Amino acid sequence: MERPKTPTPHIGAQQGEIAKTVIMAGDPLRAKFMAEKFLDNPVQFNNVRGMLGFTGTHQGRPVSVMGHGMGIPSIGIYTYELFNFYDVDTIIRVGSAGAIQEDLRIGDLVIAMGACTNSNYGAQYELPGTFAPIADFSLVRQAAETCERLGYRYRVGNVFSSDTFYTENAHNDKWISMGVLAVEMEASALYMNAARAGKRALTICTVSDHIITGEATTAEERQTTFTRMMDVAFSLL
Repeated sequence: MERPKTPTPHIGAQQGEIAKTVIMAGDPLRAKFMAEKFLDNPVQFNNVRGMLGFTGTHQGRPVSVMGHGMGIPSIGIYTYELFNFYDVDTIIRVGSAGAIQEDLRIGDLVIAMGACTNSNYGAQYELPGTFAPIADFSLVRQAAETCERLGYRYRVGNVFSSDTFYTENAHNDKWISMGVLAVEMEASALYMNAARAGKRALTICTVSDHIITGEATTAEERQTTFTRMMDVAFSLL
């Protein structure tokens, strides 16, 4: 496929306006929150479809933050363009997840070492088997070390990237039996795009609700108070 010129259809930035490392969140308002809280001199580089993106510095290091929307098709588009057309080297997703293991609590961090999925996203690669999407190990290790240093409760393991939020048959008991920690909707596509582009990726989620106990947080709490995963993400620069 011929390499398109930037700006792309979904990102309005010119070359050089996006840093080599991008920290992404599903909600563009969470990206705006990160820009205001963590970045020095943030400059907005994207507002196409309201998917806000900003570039600034954090402790002197250039970094961008951006929304990626909900679900595998959405994050698949944005991360593909960032990796392949804007020469981004590392993407770290910070998001919310529903816990499916009893020892996880609301507010715990889940570092997604791997991402199971019911999506057909990987079929495009025409592999003679099932691809296992995984994070970059150095990022996983650094994230776990940061959690230890800061005293944040966390788990490292598999998440389930679901293609459906409302589903007729969740089969959570089967994912629970395989030790999967939590359900989210994007990590597997991020990891596949990173693998195909030869780049680095990591997903760090905050437990926003517990599918077993029924506990949950509000949308406002998810937008403005899930700062521990952001602390960890920005420590990886």
